[in-house]
Amino acid sequence: MSESTETSTKAKASGATTSKGPSERRPGIMTRLYSGTGAFDIMGHRRRFLLLVVAMLLISIGSIAIRGFNFGIDFEGGTQIQFPTGNASVTQVQDTYRQALGSDAVSVQTVGTGGSSTVQIRSQTLSGQQVDTLKKALFEAFKPVANGAPSINAISDSAVSDTWGGEITQKALIALIVFFVLVAIFIAVVFERDMAIAALGALMQDLIVTAGVYALVGFEVTPGTVIGLLTILGFSLYDTVVVFDKVHETTRGVLHLTRRTYAEQANLAVNQTLVRSVNTTVIAVLPVLGLLVVGAGLLGVGTLKDLALVQLTGLMIGTFSSIFIATPLLVTLREYKGEVAVHTKRVLARRTAQASRETQAASGEPVAAVSAVSAAKVSAAATSPVRPARAGKPAQKRPAGAKAGARPSGKRTR
Repeated sequence: MSESTETSTKAKASGATTSKGPSERRPGIMTRLYSGTGAFDIMGHRRRFLLLVVAMLLISIGSIAIRGFNFGIDFEGGTQIQFPTGNASVTQVQDTYRQALGSDAVSVQTVGTGGSSTVQIRSQTLSGQQVDTLKKALFEAFKPVANGAPSINAISDSAVSDTWGGEITQKALIALIVFFVLVAIFIAVVFERDMAIAALGALMQDLIVTAGVYALVGFEVTPGTVIGLLTILGFSLYDTVVVFDKVHETTRGVLHLTRRTYAEQANLAVNQTLVRSVNTTVIAVLPVLGLLVVGAGLLGVGTLKDLALVQLTGLMIGTFSSIFIATPLLVTLREYKGEVAVHTKRVLARRTAQASRETQAASGEPVAAVSAVSAAKVSAAATSPVRPARAGKPAQKRPAGAKAGARPSGKRTR
């Protein structure tokens, strides 16, 4: 009986030591992410991210230089023909256009649904005779209806000048330059100059990579594309400013401490805002996907497709730049300055000395280390000058017969 009781007692004791209560469970990834425990080491791998950005920029610039942009009719000019859809399909319209003029149309798309659906044909600039020939071919093939009866007047045509797209591009460039200047001034005044440089670098990367994607994939560049570019710059800047605000708060006074480096504090700030950035991006991407799927896919509105494509591309690139480019670039710029570099070396030296002391203590070897206060006192004593003796007072002679260590009597010996 006693043996069984002892065995059960040992089992309970071992179970009590091995079981983990609710307070000893490992915290979730979100909790560790916010507190900095087990966080993603973004700053430690910032060189890899910056090299990835350089590769993305080279690919984007190369695609722009080699492939170029697929400018829409609004930039290059041309002719647009439109008529009610009826029973016509895009493939049939393309075949009719090819048979009538001997060339392919720039684009053929269906806009709208139901009875309001229309077919839009965009082509290069056509002469009056070519327009008449194409209208007759389309009327004979599809018999579009106007006012309840088939009529050739149901087919309309319009000429688009390339000057309108040029004016839009010029105004967009002016707005872009003003935007960059105001952003640089705002961030430099509210935060610091290095943050302004890093934010502008991230915004330029967003523009170049988005433009490179359009050139690489062959998306058509329209005025909606230009408007979408300006929109994604605002989103990217908003996310970058939020991250920089947290970095500015977390790194305040870090140069006066030796517990963490500037890069580690910035990494903690990025991790604390990472969940928020991802959530904001997901919420922003959902309506853009709705525009792309419903507006362009189901309704066939070409303008919505152009706007949704550039926004979808820019939102993802902007989130990437605010997390993996802006802050790593900021840390790189700050570490080139003397104060941050010296502080980093001091923190790392302190950690190395502490690890060495712990290793010696664990191995049982005597730790031959002097505390910082004692070392400072010894150094001060070693470097302080010796005070000279006062002149004019000769040293008093000990009277004869006086014992060593005896208190002087004060009597003068003659």
